[in-house]
Amino acid sequence: MTKHTSKVIVVTSGKGGVGKTTTSAAISAGLAKRGFKTVVIDFDIGLRNLDLVLGCERRVIYDFVNVINGDANLSQALIKDKRTDKLFILPASQTRDKDALSTEGVQRVINELKKDFDFVICDSPAGIERGAYMALYFADEAIVVTNPEVSSVRDSDRILGVLSSKSYRAEQNLSPIKEHLLVTRYSEARVNKGEMLSIKDVTDILAVPLLGIIPESPAVLTASNRGVPVTLDTPSDAQEAYEDAVSRLLGEDISFDSSKSWTQKLLSKLNLFRSPA
Repeated sequence: MTKHTSKVIVVTSGKGGVGKTTTSAAISAGLAKRGFKTVVIDFDIGLRNLDLVLGCERRVIYDFVNVINGDANLSQALIKDKRTDKLFILPASQTRDKDALSTEGVQRVINELKKDFDFVICDSPAGIERGAYMALYFADEAIVVTNPEVSSVRDSDRILGVLSSKSYRAEQNLSPIKEHLLVTRYSEARVNKGEMLSIKDVTDILAVPLLGIIPESPAVLTASNRGVPVTLDTPSDAQEAYEDAVSRLLGEDISFDSSKSWTQKLLSKLNLFRSPA
């Protein structure tokens, strides 16, 4: 019998508002859609937005802190997504502060989840305080989310420093956390106007392998407002970009073709569009 292996992946960034929770929901749902049993944990103690993005806020009874404190067990706190049976969420508490997360408690919960899930996704809060530190501490891999602007890239660079020096893997001299870069809210038109950094600028500064480029798209906000992960919503440019990111996360070789618009790519797939030879 083969041993079950599970990956713990943190979705992180230094700056708030770059799309971490949207990304956590989209990547988790994308993995679940492909048959991987996936749980996503909301580490944003005191705020709690992941359940809203996943549309299950009315089903929250127990939360992450309840499990850590022994007030509930995992089977009571985990919420199963109604759209795909492989996706589960462990919500954050709205009434505690981030000091409610203890290293021992977080480790115990993650180890228990690893026995049953293929992927444990940790949705990190913004900043470099306790909640963010706890979210990344036990990670095997990290998706660093950044916008193509100077302050966001600089804050991502700080987070990369924390990943390489203050994680469990770093402290135990194990192989380092595998880092991936996800650029969100990207607009080629705004790059051309000099309003945004180019992908080359961002990757040159951060020197982390690129996992995905998510376009600036109304589909992202629409999906979040409806409580649907982008990867389970109606087809869009953002959905395709997140699907490609999931493929790369799983080790598939998917090229970055920024020369075609999403509409042209869609028409190409339908054999209605022929690019010149």
